[in-house]
Amino acid sequence: MLNRKYRYLIALSQERHFGKAAAACNVSPSTLSAAIADLESEIGFAIVARGKSFCGFTCEGALLLQYALDISNTVNTMQQELSLRRGKLSGHLKIGVIPTALTAVAFLSNLFYRRHPDVTVEILSQSTGEILQRLSQFDIDAGIVYQDEQLPASLAITPLWHEPHVLLTPELGRFANRKTATWSEAAALNLCLLTPDMKNRQIIDATFKSIGHNLRPQMVTNSIISMLAHITTGAWSGIFPQSVIEMIGAPRNTIVLPLTEPTTQWKIGLATVRRESTSPILTALVAEAGALGAEFGKPE
Repeated sequence: MLNRKYRYLIALSQERHFGKAAAACNVSPSTLSAAIADLESEIGFAIVARGKSFCGFTCEGALLLQYALDISNTVNTMQQELSLRRGKLSGHLKIGVIPTALTAVAFLSNLFYRRHPDVTVEILSQSTGEILQRLSQFDIDAGIVYQDEQLPASLAITPLWHEPHVLLTPELGRFANRKTATWSEAAALNLCLLTPDMKNRQIIDATFKSIGHNLRPQMVTNSIISMLAHITTGAWSGIFPQSVIEMIGAPRNTIVLPLTEPTTQWKIGLATVRRESTSPILTALVAEAGALGAEFGKPE
């Protein structure tokens, strides 16, 4: 129901590349470029900053984009309201999730699906920065992130759970007969951790720094699966959210130890954009998140 030109404009804002935006809309780059040019003729202003590649939007283009996003959101909400009047909620729900919460998010998505089986749920692995950007562009409906004071005031946060971290280490190593390990002891190990741009890694670094350790791990990756694979070789140890290990299990020949001194837990929450009116699907998701948070949100 949204004019195709405005759909192309929204796609361009999300992809930041004419070719990728065209592919996302299933049209040729020339078709998308012509549609943008038509919009510029209609409003009498340049929309896109000119350059060899996409260089962003002009002030007028950014204003037009915001109106297009508002209209798109209104259309989606209307369609969901109509489906609700037919006795069931249907539509599409897109959730951005930090990689370290990809296992635990199943608790929330399963609860939602059981109540609303006609809604298609799409789970996307994204960094905190990507989630915040895509929320601001209305490219995703919600995000699961670490709660901290750096989150924008434009977001509403529904607490989900508290997340302790654990050490995953070879079972025949120095901790063979131990029940716990301290953060200082972990700092002396050959650690494989996530890359520094990821929020989980920043939290881990801050914890080490608080006890006088400036960590420089020799192996980093942006993949939880890659971390697990490296630790399975017996040459590395890693620090994970406890929920990751609980959901998928510890690899063979490894042991899991709670980390102490300090004993820390971080809050995970569902982030949504504050709006005057919220779509029925998003309202339902926040309700399920609130119920989950009431059950699992207390510190251990």
